Amino acid sequence: MRFLFLILTFTFLQTCSQTHQPVKSSIMENSTTKNNPYFSRTDRTKLTIPNEEWKKILDPELYAVAREAATERPHTGKFNVFDERGEYYCAVCGNHLFRSDAKFASTCGWPSFFEADKEGVIYKRDTSYGMERIEVLCKRCNSHLGHVFNDGPKPTGVRFCMNSVSLDFVGDSKEK
Repeated sequence: MRFLFLILTFTFLQTCSQTHQPVKSSIMENSTTKNNPYFSRTDRTKLTIPNEEWKKILDPELYAVAREAATERPHTGKFNVFDERGEYYCAVCGNHLFRSDAKFASTCGWPSFFEADKEGVIYKRDTSYGMERIEVLCKRCNSHLGHVFNDGPKPTGVRFCMNSVSLDFVGDSKEK
């Protein structure tokens, strides 16, 4: 019985667990934006593009995470240990998601934020792999970004655990 309790506890603590085949992400620039006619950092119009079309446009690793809800390997994402000031956007469509002021070092292995752009994300119940989680999706293109948990810092108490490959970043110095 004690062994079963330990296994269940360990499983529960795997809140940022890998749910699909790991995806390696190492490049900083997002090559998808060059060939993506739907990418815009200003347009918030809802997109209803079929996955067959996204598969033609997106890099395979981005497609796997964003459209098939895969997860990149922990501690490998380009934004996991990254502290530049700026804005984070959806790597698929360019929709605004996070401000760097809301990013914090959670040490879970993925970039974490305590607050999201309320107009940038939506939430969906995720019961895959026998876990109860809340999936975070881009509000514009419905792409998988990661999950949100109730173990974050103040002022919100939540932790948005995101895949780096799903994010595009523009530094403050580049916007001016």
